[in-house]
Amino acid sequence: MNVTINEDALEGMQSLLGDQFEDTLTFCCDEFERLENELRMALTSNDQDAIRHAHSLKSNAAQFGAMSLSNAARAIEQGLINEDIQAVQDNVARLSAQVAGSKAQLLQWLSSKAFL
Repeated sequence: MNVTINEDALEGMQSLLGDQFEDTLTFCCDEFERLENELRMALTSNDQDAIRHAHSLKSNAAQFGAMSLSNAARAIEQGLINEDIQAVQDNVARLSAQVAGSKAQLLQWLSSKAFL
């Protein structure tokens, strides 16, 4: 599994948020997990909620440079919209690894910047 982080996006958010960046990034990483859980629950009951959660996960991930996570969430969102069950299943299968890998890389990036 390949996790891709766009450091330019992270640095842009850091510049934009200033002192609030660290707390916001930490919160966002927790949101990745919450949105993944909400998405998984909605997949069994409500496609519109699942689409909304996939869209939120896609947007939050992209905003903080978690590009591979954003791409997986986009593929799930599009799969749900297009009723492409195989695309949804394939991407949901790798979602947990993307969430965990993205969170780990983002927090590692944050800790490496804390000492500069």
